[in-house]
Amino acid sequence: MKFSIETKEASDWAVEINDLVKTFGSFTAVNRISLTVNRGEIFGFLGPNGAGKSTTIRMLCGILTPTSGRGIVAGFDIFTQAEKIKQNIGYMSQKFSLYEDLTVEENLNFYSGIYTIPAAVIPERKEWALEMAALGEKRSTITRNLAGGWKQRLALGCAILHEPSILFLDEPTSGVDPLSRRQFWDLIYEMAGKGVTIFVTTHYMDEAEYCDRLALINQGKIIALGTPAELKSGRMPEDVWELETDRLIEAMGVLKKETGSAPESILKGVAVFGNTLHLAAAKGADPTSSLPTRLAREGISVRRLEKIEPSLEDVFVSLVEGKNRTLL
Repeated sequence: MKFSIETKEASDWAVEINDLVKTFGSFTAVNRISLTVNRGEIFGFLGPNGAGKSTTIRMLCGILTPTSGRGIVAGFDIFTQAEKIKQNIGYMSQKFSLYEDLTVEENLNFYSGIYTIPAAVIPERKEWALEMAALGEKRSTITRNLAGGWKQRLALGCAILHEPSILFLDEPTSGVDPLSRRQFWDLIYEMAGKGVTIFVTTHYMDEAEYCDRLALINQGKIIALGTPAELKSGRMPEDVWELETDRLIEAMGVLKKETGSAPESILKGVAVFGNTLHLAAAKGADPTSSLPTRLAREGISVRRLEKIEPSLEDVFVSLVEGKNRTLL
């Protein structure tokens, strides 16, 4: 089956948001965010749990009504045309939402009815979804007996049965193993390659690298927006140095005492990154002469200390901490 996209409107944007707000009582979950998503791109919404990612995506899918602002999805207004949006998008929620007592094929049959797919084309759509998700041999398996990665594949297959032009994925790989995550992203690339717009939320920094563009969100506010390369090269206010030592935690404790916001302070931040420490140092500063000496006084030897390209995690942590240092 060939996956085709029907254009719903002439705009270049698949998603447009302006000053979108969602409050729950006195709590502001989403705070005046604005962004656009190009048609056919993989757009990532990156942030920690509780940052406002799921609330935003539920507003864009017509599930939650915004408090204020403006939003257009697939040409439809999120305030007044929520049902139209639901008919023209695919949505995969953070929590597995299929029927575990049904077989794989029965779930596909059920969602074919939910999306009111014409009976004449259901067999073709269903076979295509099974092939796309490599679930053909598991079509008679009870869904609860599937491993986590296979459940995610089935959820994706159900979400695209009606050939939506925009696919919203809310932390789709949460709770699955790394290999399943990689395989799931292969499926996302396949969808994007056929013209589907992908809007995906994640708190996995490595997954963010797969996106064409990213919005970093924290405490309901967008703190940075751009391609992964732009964010790493243009939004990092400090240089990043990587330090290797046998006494990682002890070294971090010592170096945290050396950090400061004063202009004369070389070290601005310290964080564990795998089996190394990433140090945020003032632009142009060279910590190789002072920091190993400082650690040596505590009996901690440094195997390696060198300047590296920042990761997205470095950028995110620096931007969040930078707000507290009034650098942004």
